[in-house]
Amino acid sequence: MYSTEEMFSGPRDVILRIASIFLFVCMGWGGISCSAQNNAPLPDNPSPQPPPQSFFRRLTQFYHQDWHGTAPPSPAPPRRGLPSPLPSPPFPNSDWSYGGSPVLGEPDTNSYPLMTAWNGARSRTKVYGWVEPTVNYSTSTNRNSPEANDLYSNRLEMDQLILYVERLPDSVQRDHVDFGYHLTAFYGTDYRYTTDKGYLSSQLLVHDHQYGFDPILEYVDVYFPKVGKGMNIRAGRFISIPGIEAQLTPNNYMFSHSLLYAIDPFTDTGIMATIELSDQWLVQAGITGGHDVALWTSDAKPSATACVSHTTSSVNNNVYLCANGINNGKYAYNNVQQYDGTWYHKFSKNWHTATEAYVMYQRDVPRTGGPIKPEPNTNAATCRPGLDRCFAPEYAAVNYVLRQFSDHDFIGFRSDLLNDKKGQRTGVNTKYTENTLMLSHWVGSTVQIRPELRFDHAWDRKSYDNGKRQSQLTLACDLIFHY
Repeated sequence: MYSTEEMFSGPRDVILRIASIFLFVCMGWGGISCSAQNNAPLPDNPSPQPPPQSFFRRLTQFYHQDWHGTAPPSPAPPRRGLPSPLPSPPFPNSDWSYGGSPVLGEPDTNSYPLMTAWNGARSRTKVYGWVEPTVNYSTSTNRNSPEANDLYSNRLEMDQLILYVERLPDSVQRDHVDFGYHLTAFYGTDYRYTTDKGYLSSQLLVHDHQYGFDPILEYVDVYFPKVGKGMNIRAGRFISIPGIEAQLTPNNYMFSHSLLYAIDPFTDTGIMATIELSDQWLVQAGITGGHDVALWTSDAKPSATACVSHTTSSVNNNVYLCANGINNGKYAYNNVQQYDGTWYHKFSKNWHTATEAYVMYQRDVPRTGGPIKPEPNTNAATCRPGLDRCFAPEYAAVNYVLRQFSDHDFIGFRSDLLNDKKGQRTGVNTKYTENTLMLSHWVGSTVQIRPELRFDHAWDRKSYDNGKRQSQLTLACDLIFHY
């Protein structure tokens, strides 16, 4: 029998010899360093790692940092094309806007509280939204019509409760085809301004509910980098293309909408191509089923849309012209033929203006009090005696003047003219004017407050407060809380 020491004497000698050779090499052969700089020992007392934060803790931390300005800065990703003319916030958009497409060449830099708390904002698909409670005081007793979106007088209400699921195509790169998509759940009193006939429309057209639900945006985007300087094709249901204002409230300068916007088309269903020809020129063309109607309704008809946008090299001016929803113009649900022009001008770092004008019309509109019944939630026209149908045009123009005071504040003044010649859009054939003074204040980048004072006047006949008044004064405010 051998002792334990005798059994391992041989291997132990081998180990000692290998250690001696390794020590010799470390001390001077081959320039190899064996110092503690390369082989740091573990600390005697390692500091404990903090436990992972909960979802609600991360969400609370996002708002705390956002409202106190302590969020760590991140470098701006590369952008293709002209620089942005405006800061956003405080303004709703950083670029002169066009519809039917994401801004080509602009990276997706938005950071949302919900996504940051959910997965650290690491995914390209984003889930986010906002809540918009509003309040207004009015000289009218029931409804503020044709004012929008604070239709109901003297009350606190929920105009918009919105949930987005969105993926933006990467239009900065020009190497490969990319795609995006968008789905929206829309609830509140503002559903009446987005309702399409055939999309859950009985809430408004049959029952006239104060609150309702509408899946307002449902589309896919496909980006082709090699067509011009980039082309986006959008297919599905989307916001009607032209104009300064949009139905989703964060995209607007003010809480209430101009009269011009209150009566024009809101959504379309079809396909739209947007091509960036150069840094300054952009063109759009598409076909839809008409305004504010589902493709499966009898009111749908093939309708063409074509737009062109030009931005000067200084980025101080932009002109955007559109022929929107063009067909034979024969009367149907919201089948208005719209020719629209928008001009943006930047005077200085802090001042800019936005101006829009259009002409719209329908042919063969039923006469008020005549034998032909108009479509639900639409108005007949004041035709000449003896006519059962007639041509019904509208003309409108609006101007915004805006002044930025800080990274969180701006004021705005809006003046607005609408001539509803036959009363087909408002129910009263008269000329209207509207003037609104407002303030916008941001808390961080997630809460916006917009108080405003507005005066409306009908010049030819009484059209406010159920035909009792020619004028209307409203004091209103909304709050937008992003999540």
